Amino acid sequence: MTVTRTDLANAIRVLSMDAVEKANSGHPGMPMGMADIAEVLWNDFLVHNPANPHWSGRDRFLLSNGHGSMLQYALLHLTGYDVSVDDLKSFRQWHSKTPGHPEYRDTPGVETTTGPLGQGLANGVGMALAERMLEGQFNRPGHEIVNNYTYVFLGDGCLMEGVSHEACSLAGVWGLNKLICFYDDNDISIDGHVDNWFGDDTPARFEAYGWHVVRKVDGHDAAAVKQAIIEARSQTAKPTLICCKTVIGQGSPNKAGSHDVHGSALGAAEVAATRKHLGWQYEESFFVPQDIYQSWDAKAKGKAAESAWQEKFAAYQAAFPQEAAEFERRLAGKTSPAFDAAIAKVIADFRSEAPKIATRVASGKTIQGIAAALPEFIGGSADLSPSNNTRWKEAVDLGKHKVDGNYIHYGVREFGMSAIMNGVNLYGGFLPFGGTFLIFSDYSRNAIRMSALMGLRVVYVMTHDSIGLGEDGPTHQPIEQVNSLRLIPNLHVWRPADAVETAIAWESAVKQERTPSLLALSRQNLPALGHDDASVAAARRGGYVLKDAAGGKPAGILLASGSEVELALAAQAKLAEQGIAVRVVSMPCLELFDAQDAAYRESVLPAAVSKRLAVEAGTTGLWYKYVGLQGTVVGIDHFGASAPAPVLFEKFGFTVDNVVARYQAL
Repeated sequence: MTVTRTDLANAIRVLSMDAVEKANSGHPGMPMGMADIAEVLWNDFLVHNPANPHWSGRDRFLLSNGHGSMLQYALLHLTGYDVSVDDLKSFRQWHSKTPGHPEYRDTPGVETTTGPLGQGLANGVGMALAERMLEGQFNRPGHEIVNNYTYVFLGDGCLMEGVSHEACSLAGVWGLNKLICFYDDNDISIDGHVDNWFGDDTPARFEAYGWHVVRKVDGHDAAAVKQAIIEARSQTAKPTLICCKTVIGQGSPNKAGSHDVHGSALGAAEVAATRKHLGWQYEESFFVPQDIYQSWDAKAKGKAAESAWQEKFAAYQAAFPQEAAEFERRLAGKTSPAFDAAIAKVIADFRSEAPKIATRVASGKTIQGIAAALPEFIGGSADLSPSNNTRWKEAVDLGKHKVDGNYIHYGVREFGMSAIMNGVNLYGGFLPFGGTFLIFSDYSRNAIRMSALMGLRVVYVMTHDSIGLGEDGPTHQPIEQVNSLRLIPNLHVWRPADAVETAIAWESAVKQERTPSLLALSRQNLPALGHDDASVAAARRGGYVLKDAAGGKPAGILLASGSEVELALAAQAKLAEQGIAVRVVSMPCLELFDAQDAAYRESVLPAAVSKRLAVEAGTTGLWYKYVGLQGTVVGIDHFGASAPAPVLFEKFGFTVDNVVARYQAL
C-alpha cells in the first residue's frame, strides 16, 4: 500500500487524540490542525538526528503554542527519538517524558520549555540570533560549520501576548532570515472564536516589522505548505512568517473548527468517529502500522546529515585548530581558563583601591575586567545602558541588519530581552546578560522564571535596587521585587554590599552551569567593606560573618544585604559603645547561603544566639526565616515616596539610631 502524506499526518492526529483521551487532559485540537504542516516540515526540510538530539549542526524546532505538546511528542516518537509508545501513553503523568507542555531536559528533542504563550517565539528569535552570531564568529571561507534554520510553530495566543511584539520587532531589525515561523491561523482560543478580541491584520503587522510574509497558505495542502517553506528559505535579509489557515481539530466530524476541541479530550465516541472520518482503519489505540513508521523514520537520514557535518568539522579542525577548540569549548558551556585570572584581578583591585562606588558602577568595572576573557559574552540593556553600566569599552553594538557584534540595545523591551536571552543561551555558545532597572523585573518576570525552570546560565543585571534611587518616586522604587524574585526556585539573587561582593556575584554567575543569576545593584555609592582573604572566600558562600563581636561571642546578630550592610556596621559600633556586643552578617545571596551545609550555617547564625535583627530596604517577610519569630526586621512594607534618597532613608527608619533602638527593644 502506498503511504500518502495524509496518512503520515493522520498518524500524528490519532496519536494525539489517543494520548489526550487516555489522560483525559490536554489539547488535541492544535496537533490535529497543524499535523499537515508538521509533516511537510519534518519530512522535507528539518535537519536533525534522532540518535543525537544535541548535535550542534541540527535545525531548531520550537513549539511556541506548547499546549499542543502532543504534536511534538508524536513527531519525536514517529521519527525515531527516544520517545516510546509507552511514553505517549504516559502523557501528562508523573515523571513521564511527555509532560503537559514541552519541557527542556525532560524530553529528547525538545529545545525549550514552552507553554507561557509567546515566549517560545521569543526564544526562537534568540536562537536565530545566536546562530547568526556564531556563524559570523566561526565560519571561514570554504568551512561552513554553522548553518541551520530555526522553525517556530505559533498560534493566535502567542501573537496576542505582548512579548511577541517585542521579540518580532527586533527579529525584523536584525534581519534574521533563517528564522521561519508558522502561524496556525485557526480563529479559535479557549473562549471560542477570536473575532471579538483579536482583529489584528497579522500579515501587515509583520510586514511592518520588516518580515517577509507568506499570506493565505492552506495549512492542509502539503504542496502549498512546501512551496511556502521554499519561499521562506530563499530569503536573504528577512525572517519569514507563513500564515497557515487551518481547521482546529481537523478530522473530528463533530468538533473540528470549534473551541470544544481546543482544551479537552474528544470523548470515546468522537475518537471513534474521527478514526472513521479520517479513513484510519485501525481501531486499536496508539497503533501505527509499520509502513507509516518506516515512512516517518528519520534515523538513517539524520545519521547521514550528522556524518556529513562531522566531515566538515574535521576539515575545519585541520585548517583552524584553535578556532575549532574554542568552538567546542563554548558549545560545551565551559568557562574560559582566562576567566579565573581576570576575575581574581578585579577582586584584588577592588580590595586594594577600596573604592566608594555604587554597586552598579562596580558591576560595570567588573564587566570591563572580565569581558576580554569571555568571548562568549553577549551583553545588553533595555534602553538603560548608561544607567545599568552594562556596556564595556570594547563592546561592538548590534544594529539594523548587523549582528556581528556582542552588545545588544534591546530598546524598551524588558520581557523580550529576557526571553531572547533564554533563546541565545539555549542555542549554545554564548553567555548572555541584560540590564534594566530592578523595578522592571516585573515586566521580565515570567522569562526569568523560565530561565530558572530550564536551568539556563543567563545573567540579569538589575540596578536602582531600592528607595535609594530617590526622587523618581514609588513607581520606580522596588520595594517587593528582591524578595519576590528570591521566591523563584533555582534563581540566585545577589544584592551585594560593596565592589568586592559585586565582583564575587559576577564570578558566581559566570561559573553556574544550570542556574541563572540576578544582580540587584545600587544607584548610590557604598563604602568598601575592607575584605581580607577569608571574607572573600566566605562571601562566595552567600552569607558570612563580616565583622564579629569583640571576643567572638556575640549577644546578638545584625543581618543585612546591599546598601544596608553599612548601616548594620554603624549600628554595631554604636551598640559596642554601650557595651553590647553583636555580630554583623552580610547576606548577599540567600539562596547560596541556604545551600551551605548545616555546620557552616550554624557557624554564621548560631542557634544559641536568638536575639537577631535584619535590615533591608525592602519587604520584611523572608527575613523572619533568619531572625525567627522572636527577632525583628527593619524594612519597608509599603510603597516609597518621591524625595532625595537620604531623606527617604531617614523618614522610613533606615538610620543608625532606629536600628539600635529596634535591637534594644528585642
